[in-house]
Amino acid sequence: MAHELAPLPYPKEALEPHIDALTMEIHHGRHHKAYVDNLNKALAGHSALEAKPLEALIADLASVPDAIRGPVRNNGGGHWNHTFFWNLLAPGKGGSPSGDLAAAITAAFGSFETFKEKFEAAGLGRFGSGWAWLVVQGGKLEIVSTPNQDNPLMGKSVSGVEGKPILGIDVWEHAYYLKYQNKRADYLKAVWNIVNWDKVAALYAAVR
Repeated sequence: MAHELAPLPYPKEALEPHIDALTMEIHHGRHHKAYVDNLNKALAGHSALEAKPLEALIADLASVPDAIRGPVRNNGGGHWNHTFFWNLLAPGKGGSPSGDLAAAITAAFGSFETFKEKFEAAGLGRFGSGWAWLVVQGGKLEIVSTPNQDNPLMGKSVSGVEGKPILGIDVWEHAYYLKYQNKRADYLKAVWNIVNWDKVAALYAAVR
Protein backbone atom coordinates (compact mmCIF):
# COMPACT_ATOMS: atom_id res chain seq x y z
CA MET A 1 0.00 0.00 0.00
CA ALA A 2 1.17 3.49 -0.78
CA HIS A 3 2.07 5.70 2.14
CA GLU A 4 -0.42 8.50 2.70
CA LEU A 5 -0.35 12.01 4.09
CA ALA A 6 -2.69 12.12 7.07
CA PRO A 7 -4.57 15.36 7.73
CA LEU A 8 -3.33 17.58 10.51
CA PRO A 9 -4.90 16.66 13.86
CA TYR A 10 -6.11 20.28 14.26
CA PRO A 11 -6.94 23.21 11.94
CA LYS A 12 -3.91 24.84 10.32
CA GLU A 13 -4.51 28.06 12.29
CA ALA A 14 -4.94 26.26 15.63
CA LEU A 15 -1.34 26.72 16.80
CA GLU A 16 -1.28 30.50 16.35
CA PRO A 17 0.31 32.74 17.49
CA HIS A 18 3.16 30.31 18.11
CA ILE A 19 3.13 28.75 14.62
CA ASP A 20 1.19 30.65 11.97
CA ALA A 21 -1.41 29.19 9.63
CA LEU A 22 0.57 29.85 6.43
CA THR A 23 3.63 28.06 7.80
CA MET A 24 1.43 25.08 8.75
CA GLU A 25 -0.20 25.05 5.32
CA ILE A 26 3.13 25.05 3.49
CA HIS A 27 4.94 22.79 5.95
CA HIS A 28 2.27 20.10 5.98
CA GLY A 29 0.65 20.47 2.57
CA ARG A 30 3.82 20.93 0.54
CA HIS A 31 6.94 19.83 2.41
CA HIS A 32 5.45 16.82 4.19
CA LYS A 33 3.40 15.87 1.12
CA ALA A 34 6.56 15.91 -1.00
CA TYR A 35 8.24 13.45 1.38
CA VAL A 36 5.27 11.09 1.10
CA ASP A 37 5.11 11.35 -2.69
CA ASN A 38 8.84 10.85 -3.13
CA LEU A 39 8.90 7.92 -0.72
CA ASN A 40 6.19 6.19 -2.75
CA LYS A 41 8.12 6.84 -5.96
CA ALA A 42 11.29 5.37 -4.46
CA LEU A 43 9.50 2.25 -3.26
CA ALA A 44 7.54 1.62 -6.45
CA GLY A 45 8.19 -1.91 -7.72
CA HIS A 46 9.70 -3.10 -4.42
CA SER A 47 6.65 -4.95 -3.12
CA ALA A 48 8.23 -6.28 0.08
CA LEU A 49 9.38 -2.81 1.07
CA GLU A 50 6.06 -1.24 0.09
CA ALA A 51 4.33 -3.60 2.51
CA LYS A 52 6.55 -2.65 5.45
CA PRO A 53 5.20 -0.27 8.08
CA LEU A 54 6.99 3.08 7.93
CA GLU A 55 8.74 2.74 11.29
CA ALA A 56 10.03 -0.73 10.44
CA LEU A 57 11.24 0.54 7.07
CA ILE A 58 13.35 3.40 8.42
CA ALA A 59 14.62 1.34 11.35
CA ASP A 60 16.10 -1.22 8.93
CA LEU A 61 17.64 0.83 6.14
CA ALA A 62 20.28 -1.85 5.65
CA SER A 63 17.56 -4.00 4.03
CA VAL A 64 16.86 -1.30 1.43
CA PRO A 65 18.76 -1.68 -1.87
CA ASP A 66 21.63 0.75 -2.37
CA ALA A 67 19.94 2.35 -5.38
CA ILE A 68 17.01 3.66 -3.34
CA ARG A 69 18.43 3.75 0.19
CA GLY A 70 19.18 7.48 0.09
CA PRO A 71 15.69 8.49 -1.10
CA VAL A 72 14.06 6.11 1.39
CA ARG A 73 16.20 7.45 4.22
CA ASN A 74 15.47 11.09 3.39
CA ASN A 75 11.81 10.82 2.45
CA GLY A 76 10.86 8.00 4.81
CA GLY A 77 12.55 9.90 7.61
CA GLY A 78 10.80 13.10 6.59
CA HIS A 79 7.41 11.37 6.57
CA TRP A 80 7.91 9.69 9.97
CA ASN A 81 9.44 12.76 11.62
CA HIS A 82 6.68 15.11 10.53
CA THR A 83 3.86 12.74 11.44
CA PHE A 84 5.44 12.40 14.89
CA PHE A 85 5.87 16.18 15.20
CA TRP A 86 2.28 17.12 14.28
CA ASN A 87 0.89 14.69 16.81
CA LEU A 88 2.95 16.04 19.69
CA LEU A 89 1.66 19.58 19.26
CA ALA A 90 -1.78 20.82 20.26
CA PRO A 91 -3.53 24.14 20.84
CA GLY A 92 -4.01 25.14 24.44
CA LYS A 93 -1.34 22.79 25.75
CA GLY A 94 2.20 23.65 26.81
CA GLY A 95 2.87 24.09 30.50
CA SER A 96 4.95 21.35 32.06
CA PRO A 97 4.81 17.56 32.36
CA SER A 98 3.65 15.77 35.48
CA GLY A 99 3.89 12.33 37.06
CA ASP A 100 6.52 9.82 36.00
CA LEU A 101 7.69 11.90 33.04
CA ALA A 102 8.27 14.97 35.21
CA ALA A 103 10.20 12.86 37.71
CA ALA A 104 12.33 11.35 34.95
CA ILE A 105 13.12 14.78 33.49
CA THR A 106 14.16 16.07 36.91
CA ALA A 107 16.30 12.99 37.52
CA ALA A 108 18.03 13.29 34.14
CA PHE A 109 18.48 17.06 33.88
CA GLY A 110 18.03 18.51 37.37
CA SER A 111 14.87 20.47 36.61
CA PHE A 112 12.33 21.09 33.87
CA GLU A 113 13.83 24.53 33.23
CA THR A 114 17.29 23.03 32.77
CA PHE A 115 15.83 20.41 30.45
CA LYS A 116 14.30 23.14 28.27
CA GLU A 117 17.59 25.03 28.16
CA LYS A 118 19.49 21.90 27.09
CA PHE A 119 16.85 20.96 24.52
CA GLU A 120 16.88 24.45 23.01
CA ALA A 121 20.69 24.31 22.91
CA ALA A 122 20.49 21.04 20.96
CA GLY A 123 18.16 22.67 18.45
CA LEU A 124 20.30 25.79 18.16
CA GLY A 125 23.49 23.74 17.92
CA ARG A 126 22.27 21.73 14.95
CA PHE A 127 24.03 23.42 12.04
CA GLY A 128 21.79 23.73 9.01
CA SER A 129 18.68 21.58 8.92
CA GLY A 130 17.67 18.86 11.35
CA TRP A 131 15.82 17.89 14.50
CA ALA A 132 16.18 17.96 18.28
CA TRP A 133 14.91 14.90 20.16
CA LEU A 134 14.15 13.66 23.65
CA VAL A 135 14.73 9.91 23.66
CA VAL A 136 14.67 7.01 26.05
CA GLN A 137 17.94 5.13 25.80
CA GLY A 138 19.00 2.45 28.25
CA GLY A 139 16.05 3.32 30.46
CA LYS A 140 17.13 6.97 30.79
CA LEU A 141 16.17 10.21 29.10
CA GLU A 142 18.67 11.82 26.74
CA ILE A 143 18.64 14.86 24.46
CA VAL A 144 20.10 14.31 20.99
CA SER A 145 19.92 15.92 17.57
CA THR A 146 20.09 14.62 14.01
CA PRO A 147 20.79 16.22 10.62
CA ASN A 148 18.34 16.53 7.76
CA GLN A 149 15.49 13.99 8.14
CA ASP A 150 17.43 11.41 10.12
CA ASN A 151 16.03 10.23 13.44
CA PRO A 152 17.15 8.05 16.35
CA LEU A 153 15.14 5.04 15.12
CA MET A 154 17.62 4.69 12.27
CA GLY A 155 20.32 3.74 14.76
CA LYS A 156 23.74 5.07 15.58
CA SER A 157 25.41 3.77 12.43
CA VAL A 158 23.04 5.83 10.26
CA SER A 159 21.95 8.89 12.26
CA GLY A 160 24.76 9.08 14.80
CA VAL A 161 22.35 8.61 17.71
CA GLU A 162 19.96 5.99 19.04
CA GLY A 163 17.02 5.61 21.39
CA LYS A 164 13.23 5.70 21.29
CA PRO A 165 11.96 9.23 20.56
CA ILE A 166 9.26 10.67 22.81
CA LEU A 167 9.60 14.29 21.64
CA GLY A 168 10.96 15.74 18.41
CA ILE A 169 11.13 19.35 17.25
CA ASP A 170 11.79 20.33 13.65
CA VAL A 171 14.53 22.95 13.25
CA TRP A 172 14.54 23.15 9.46
CA GLU A 173 14.10 26.79 8.40
CA HIS A 174 10.83 25.98 6.66
CA ALA A 175 9.38 25.15 10.10
CA TYR A 176 9.73 28.73 11.33
CA TYR A 177 11.15 31.18 8.79
CA LEU A 178 7.93 32.91 7.72
CA LYS A 179 7.20 34.04 11.27
CA TYR A 180 10.57 34.05 13.01
CA GLN A 181 12.96 34.67 10.08
CA ASN A 182 16.42 33.61 11.26
CA LYS A 183 15.49 33.63 14.97
CA ARG A 184 15.50 29.91 15.62
CA ALA A 185 15.87 30.54 19.36
CA ASP A 186 12.56 32.44 19.46
CA TYR A 187 10.81 29.62 17.62
CA LEU A 188 12.17 26.99 19.99
CA LYS A 189 10.96 28.95 23.00
CA ALA A 190 7.52 29.45 21.41
CA VAL A 191 7.07 25.73 20.75
CA TRP A 192 6.92 25.00 24.49
CA ASN A 193 3.51 26.70 24.47
CA ILE A 194 2.03 23.99 22.23
CA VAL A 195 3.79 20.77 23.26
CA ASN A 196 1.23 18.16 24.27
CA TRP A 197 2.88 16.76 27.38
CA ASP A 198 0.09 14.21 27.84
CA LYS A 199 1.13 12.54 24.58
CA VAL A 200 4.82 12.76 25.42
CA ALA A 201 4.04 11.12 28.78
CA ALA A 202 2.06 8.36 27.05
CA LEU A 203 5.01 7.62 24.77
CA TYR A 204 7.34 7.58 27.77
CA ALA A 205 5.07 5.15 29.61
CA ALA A 206 4.89 2.89 26.55
CA VAL A 207 8.67 2.77 26.20
CA ARG A 208 9.17 2.05 29.88
